[in-house]
Amino acid sequence: MNVLIIGSGGREHALAWAIAQSRELDHLICAPGNGGMREIAECVAVDPSDHDAIIALCLEHDIDLVVIGPEGPLAAGLADALEHARIAAFGPSAAAARLESSKGFTKTLCKAHNIPTADFGCFDNADAAKAHIAEKGAPIVIKADGLAAGKGVILAATEAEALAAIDDMFSGVFGKAGHEVIIEEYITGEEVSFFALTDGENVLPLPTAQDHKRVGDGDTGPNTGGMGAYSPAPVLTRKMKKRVLDEIIIPTVKAMKDAGTPYKGVLYAGLMITAEGPNLIEYNVRFGDPECQVLMMRLKSDILPALYAVARGDLKGIKLKWKKDPALTVVMAAKGYPGAYDKDTEIKNLEEAARDHEVEIFHAGTRREGGRVFAHGGRVLNITALGDSVRHAQTKAYMAIEAIDWPEGFCRHDIGWRAVKREETL
Repeated sequence: MNVLIIGSGGREHALAWAIAQSRELDHLICAPGNGGMREIAECVAVDPSDHDAIIALCLEHDIDLVVIGPEGPLAAGLADALEHARIAAFGPSAAAARLESSKGFTKTLCKAHNIPTADFGCFDNADAAKAHIAEKGAPIVIKADGLAAGKGVILAATEAEALAAIDDMFSGVFGKAGHEVIIEEYITGEEVSFFALTDGENVLPLPTAQDHKRVGDGDTGPNTGGMGAYSPAPVLTRKMKKRVLDEIIIPTVKAMKDAGTPYKGVLYAGLMITAEGPNLIEYNVRFGDPECQVLMMRLKSDILPALYAVARGDLKGIKLKWKKDPALTVVMAAKGYPGAYDKDTEIKNLEEAARDHEVEIFHAGTRREGGRVFAHGGRVLNITALGDSVRHAQTKAYMAIEAIDWPEGFCRHDIGWRAVKREETL
């Protein structure tokens, strides 16, 4: 089977790494790929937003399956264009991708189908939004309605912070994503990520994970695209996972099918586990980044048949096996991220850092020039490790980081702290 992966981040490198191990794979191409993906796949400099160029690439290389990694091309209808060209694609249609591209759409769907989520209001002008904040008070959550690269969420502790967030969003800080805003009640609990494959009808749950969104140790500083993750997430017990499926995932899949916009792909639910049970924070229409990295590390089965079954609408009967050992990944980012940062700084000693066979370094914002690797983005590397405990995986990942020679990079030093704390109390 010939496979094309769309994207250039750590998530796509992890998917490429897993797919490259498939017995069913003949040829793997990534567009545009990154410095790490070049070692396991052919990378082609094609813009994912150019649908005609993507289709031409597929026809030239007789591609059997396109795996679309990021949310942007999905929201822009790449899966639709491929389907029209009769090329199998893993990823939802643009209409189904509204579950991520419009938070207002998702909140309205939840309300209509009694899916547990925080109370909310949708606003398209600053004055009405500010009046709502004055009525509700703080703490309160402000969200850009559209895609904002994981950064369009403000947890405002005070009314002043909330009002400033409204001004920022309507002034264009998040571009078109902030032309409408969602204002939610602030709910407390533990955040967790839940993933499931679905072909529009059948649902196959995947292992759980927990992300670390804040840039600094102790969950401090601004939100990012994710600074690290681990799997599994102990807070999602077997009973709680069943509730998530029954109360959130399955009703959503049914609602999308009934609306004539069946959802096909991986459905990623960001959840808050409260005293009352699971509560949907938001949906994402692709694998999480960096959660995908820890899921692929734990996967024992061949991932390719499952992805192809989703694309063909034939997931029933597909099963996946997973390693019992937990996995943990730490993101190394360029200093200054999520603000301004320098590009094209050299990264050395990656081979030595990944000498342990249970450590993989997935590239995100890198480029390769000759035998040298350069940072070319905000989140740059994902140092991922397996261990017989979260603490063990954490130790391996940070030992690998110590071996990496990149003075211009930084990372959080407490990834996995919740799970480690739980392990220490057992």
